[in-house]
Amino acid sequence: MHIIKTLGKSVRQYKKESILAPVFIAIEVFMECCIPLIISRFINTLQGFDSAVISDNIMRDIIIYGVILIAMAFVSLFGGAMAAKFSAKASAGFATNLRHDLYYKVQSFSFANIDKFSTSSLVTRLTTDVSNVQMAYMMIIRTAIRSPMMLVFSLLLAFSYHPILPLIYVAVIPAILISFIFIIKKAHPLFERVFKRYDNLNASVQENIRGMRVVKSYVREGYENKKFDRASKEVCKEFTKAEKLVALNSPIMQSAIYVCSVLLSFFGAKIVIDSQGSTLNIGDLTSLNQYSMQILMSVMMLSMIFLIITISTESARRIVEVLDEKPTIANPKNPVLEVSDGSVEFKNVALKYSKTAENYVLKDINLKIESGETIGIIGGTGSSKTSLIQLISRLYDVTEGEVLVANKNVKEYDVTTLRNEVSVVLQKNVLFSGTIKENLRWGDKNATDEELIEACKLAQAHDFIMSFPKGYDTYIEQGGTNVSGGQKQRLCIARALLKKPKILILDDSTSAVDTKTDALIRKAFKEFIPNTTKIIIAQRTASVEDADKIIVMDNGVIVDIGPHDKLIKTSEIYKEVYNSQNHIGGNHGRTTKK
Repeated sequence: MHIIKTLGKSVRQYKKESILAPVFIAIEVFMECCIPLIISRFINTLQGFDSAVISDNIMRDIIIYGVILIAMAFVSLFGGAMAAKFSAKASAGFATNLRHDLYYKVQSFSFANIDKFSTSSLVTRLTTDVSNVQMAYMMIIRTAIRSPMMLVFSLLLAFSYHPILPLIYVAVIPAILISFIFIIKKAHPLFERVFKRYDNLNASVQENIRGMRVVKSYVREGYENKKFDRASKEVCKEFTKAEKLVALNSPIMQSAIYVCSVLLSFFGAKIVIDSQGSTLNIGDLTSLNQYSMQILMSVMMLSMIFLIITISTESARRIVEVLDEKPTIANPKNPVLEVSDGSVEFKNVALKYSKTAENYVLKDINLKIESGETIGIIGGTGSSKTSLIQLISRLYDVTEGEVLVANKNVKEYDVTTLRNEVSVVLQKNVLFSGTIKENLRWGDKNATDEELIEACKLAQAHDFIMSFPKGYDTYIEQGGTNVSGGQKQRLCIARALLKKPKILILDDSTSAVDTKTDALIRKAFKEFIPNTTKIIIAQRTASVEDADKIIVMDNGVIVDIGPHDKLIKTSEIYKEVYNSQNHIGGNHGRTTKK
């Protein structure tokens, strides 16, 4: 019930179509059930005339019944067409709303929420799973209404002709239902596994496309093809097992139809002959045969509906799992809507990425950064440098302690306000398909051309942009594939600067530029944005040498803090990194710089 209630919220403006579809279905079913009744009366009427004489009365009755049957057929056709139109519109609209709700829900997720679902799984839920639920919804508002109505009406009318013969259908239906329940019970676990295989398949495709350059440079196409084939075959294997079980439904239904037809014809003909038409006549038997087909086809359609619903149940559960997910980061009741300055303070901070994790990613973090300071962070791979800065813009929430920005806990701020004042430039930042101007205006959609140029000059990006024939109107391919790594990083820095943030964080975002350009960027920051707090994560000590303070991290802990001159004397880790990068080593007690 929870799944139905949750998914039902996405019907919204398509409620009218969802109601009209069953209404027109009822019209179609009523006409189809009445047609055998009219045919029976027509046949019985013809039996009352002398077959040797074609009188005006016979022709009149033929015309009248013919017109009635044609009119009923057209009404039935109209009802069916309108039902198809409204059910298609309702199901397509429902799927559109569902994708909208899923996408917007994902947008509200924190990093912790996103970590719970893989990217490939979210893609599958937004595409394959929604398509399955859409198909099930169409079947529910159309066929799932039609089949029970047809079954009930046909049974009632069949019993009106003879009190015993329709029991043939009644006896067969339980056997069909038992076999169908068996199929559903066996097939459902297989469909659950199929969707997990789909996730793996999508993950393989996504990973391969993203890393296409690496694949080709290492000539690993063969390996990737084999990996894809394995994932594809696993999907095929599980789906084939499920489809084999589902396929049993068709021969069972066909057998039931043939058995009922044979039994009805045999016993019906015997009753007509024995009673000489007094208990059951030819017209009645003809109608019973038609109702027999309608009853059994209704049961067959119901079984197909349940199969579709069985397949879509797992899809629905996966969709609702995303819709039910509570964002771990949300605004407080009365959020602070202004960040007064760029000061940052960590008080006894510890972080785990999940409650069940055994180890802390960060622990015992105590740090104070004054507004306008330039802070360098250095440390080996896995020392949790990025994890530290992600707490400032509240991409994750601390497990213990608190993070303050402008002397207020980050949890007190409106999330949008906080993140607008904290610009983060990642090492692997993303450019989107569109012009350079369009990409830059992600930082400020109202930025003027002059502001774009100023930001790009600070980021040392203006010169290379102007070297392009179209300058700032140059089109950037998806992912920024038509610019170099260093150019991409500088464009991302310019984009961040356009936000005019109180705090600017560069997460190893100058790693792809040369040392001269790196120095020019830092010089521009110092001269033109002196009041902005600048936090620079770097692997090169040259990128942080002129920082007010340098933080040395190791294994999630701050091991040293101080300016370059102090750390080069007191910090073994910093000294080791500096010496290795500057090729300084010992030579008979003397320090030689090569």
